Amino acid sequence: MDWKQEIAAAASRIAGHVVRTPVMMSDALWSRPVALKLEQMQHTGSFKARGAFNTLLSQPVPKAGVVAASGGNHGAAVALAATRLGNPAAIFVPEMAGAAKISLIERTGAALTVVPGEYANALAAAQEHEATTGAMQVHAYDAPATVAGQGTCFAEWDAQGLDADTVLIAVGGGGLLAGALAHWQGQRRVIAVEPETAAALHAARDAGAPVDVAVSGVAANALGARRIGRLGFDLAQAHLAESVLVPDAAITQAQVALWQAHRILVEPAGACALAALITGAYVPAPDESVAVLVCGGNIAPDPLR
Repeated sequence: MDWKQEIAAAASRIAGHVVRTPVMMSDALWSRPVALKLEQMQHTGSFKARGAFNTLLSQPVPKAGVVAASGGNHGAAVALAATRLGNPAAIFVPEMAGAAKISLIERTGAALTVVPGEYANALAAAQEHEATTGAMQVHAYDAPATVAGQGTCFAEWDAQGLDADTVLIAVGGGGLLAGALAHWQGQRRVIAVEPETAAALHAARDAGAPVDVAVSGVAANALGARRIGRLGFDLAQAHLAESVLVPDAAITQAQVALWQAHRILVEPAGACALAALITGAYVPAPDESVAVLVCGGNIAPDPLR
């Protein structure tokens, strides 16, 4: 697949439907300046809107509409994209998605079903809905249109003048990581960052193939994929520089650092990549310039409710 071409087409397709999110330099988060892209300022509070709009705009949508399973952020993005484009949407989320993300999906007007258990249970319910109604499944991370949509984030960052040797990215199912690797293809060092208790990519790299893992922890409702996507795994095998793990305490420390330094309020997943820097899970070389993708802002509970 010509990923560069797919990402360029996705960028043209979704222009006008997504936010060109801001970038900044910070000298208050770490011992050296670090570049940030604030993708938590995207529609519905995460990068997921890119893949959702690209999927719905790149292929015919059946009369039955679309269906998606999600830990919260993907479901909100698909719900928003579908309703704005005039398509019915059925969203299935696990109870662990939390009240803030469930409320966010409800506000889009999409049909929402909260499923007992974890993400895998919501996915099974979504697949059953797909089979019985003919709705189009919008996968959270393991589909070419999703990956190409997420890749637009990094093409956009380049166009905004990104000057970094290395980019740190949080990983759940691997769609965002896949987008970065598909775009850069080794032109920049990409470091994957996962919570210690939700490490599907790390386990897959150890096993040589995607495998199921147990998931838990503070970021599980966004980064808690039980198995890394095949597209993300294959791109990681080809282009990923390094994969590191961070404990929950480091993630919450990074959340606090972003708030205290810049009044940036993010969910745990949104601070996961930064946690690798400020706690030393990833130690750059003395002359290595570093950037961090801040990926999600749907903190729970909603601080303004």
